[in-house]
Amino acid sequence: MAWCLVFMVFLIYCLISTVGLPVEPADEVAMRLGGGGGRLSVEPSDVMEASRDFGGLKQGEPMAVFHPRGEGDVAALVRAAYGSERGIRVSARGHGHSISGQAQVPGGVVVDMSHGWRAEAARRAAPGALPVYSAALGGHYIDVWGGELWIDVLNRTLSHGGLAPRSWTDYLYLSVGGTLSNAGISGQTFHHGPQISNVYELDVVTGKGEVVTCSEAINPDLFFGALGGLGQLGIITRARIALELAPHRVRWIRALYSNFTEFTVDQERLIALHGSRRFDYVEGFVVAAEGLINNWRSSFFSPQNPVKLSSLKHHSGVLYCLEVTKNYDDSTAGTVDQEVEELLGELSFIPGTVFTTDLPYVDFLDRVHMAELKLRDKGMWEVPHPWLNLLVPASRIADFDRGVFRGVLGSRTAGGPILIYPMNKQK
Repeated sequence: MAWCLVFMVFLIYCLISTVGLPVEPADEVAMRLGGGGGRLSVEPSDVMEASRDFGGLKQGEPMAVFHPRGEGDVAALVRAAYGSERGIRVSARGHGHSISGQAQVPGGVVVDMSHGWRAEAARRAAPGALPVYSAALGGHYIDVWGGELWIDVLNRTLSHGGLAPRSWTDYLYLSVGGTLSNAGISGQTFHHGPQISNVYELDVVTGKGEVVTCSEAINPDLFFGALGGLGQLGIITRARIALELAPHRVRWIRALYSNFTEFTVDQERLIALHGSRRFDYVEGFVVAAEGLINNWRSSFFSPQNPVKLSSLKHHSGVLYCLEVTKNYDDSTAGTVDQEVEELLGELSFIPGTVFTTDLPYVDFLDRVHMAELKLRDKGMWEVPHPWLNLLVPASRIADFDRGVFRGVLGSRTAGGPILIYPMNKQK
């Protein structure tokens, strides 16, 4: 089973779209909108916020920030930009989680997509605003505004029928349009595919300011181009997201490896399993032996959780942590222990290094937000976040381990998370 590695700092997604050339003054932009709606702001606080992103590496000050009330306002602004003789550059910004200034547009207009979703949902008023069952699609879906946060989507779907999107990112405070403009990956990707593989339909504002509905059957070129297209074909204003019945609880497990081949073989074995006899989430990360406990055991795991740390005394340098989960509810709670024990019994981790914890499904999905709050308390959330994301084929992953994990990182302590996602190509 082919798989690839993703090497990343954990907050990377944004919604980006740039059209036009040079810039017109803000009052001319407002005149071209012709009172169509939305609010064009030149307030210093708005401009400053739109000038930066999570990466903290680049800064570009726009002329103005546009707060749309909905899809029509976004389209009107882009039409104004497209029809401008001198050109207006426009960039859509989700919630500012880009890392190299992709959502910035110096001298142009930034569309703040975090606004507008409530008004747009009210305009659409019934179908899709809440989960809907479709016999034609064979399941439930929900229509969401491109600037809406995934955490808000989750809370809304859970409160109406106990449903949830099938595929996630590790961090939920990202916009729907932002992650769909990239890929949207996490430990569920091996099973459900990335988030872009779990979308039925989109509304996209093209570079000419046209609102186009697209799907696999309708305007498929735009549909597949916009999904993972980094916003270069338009701005995603609506997405129809596939839903499933959400589990109640999660058994969360971590185990350590010193042998990279054994680690990757076990990851490949786990993502090849089918049916109920499998884990629901498979991920991993690299840790340095120095400061090991602080790096690989999060606050979710009880300090009393039994582990024979003496088993690590002969291991130095880089280690690898396998991270897996098993979902369950009241009807399957009685068998989860046996299922987990059988699955772990087939793996080759270092004996005595298994940590487990149980928690609600929502708490597991929202786990990185807890780390964010701690970093904010320490004043570390706003520091620069350099980032790299790589796809490495299985045939070269051992070389990558020798050259990077052991070669570059083996003599030092890593400064940030290094995540390893095994993924099936066909997903």
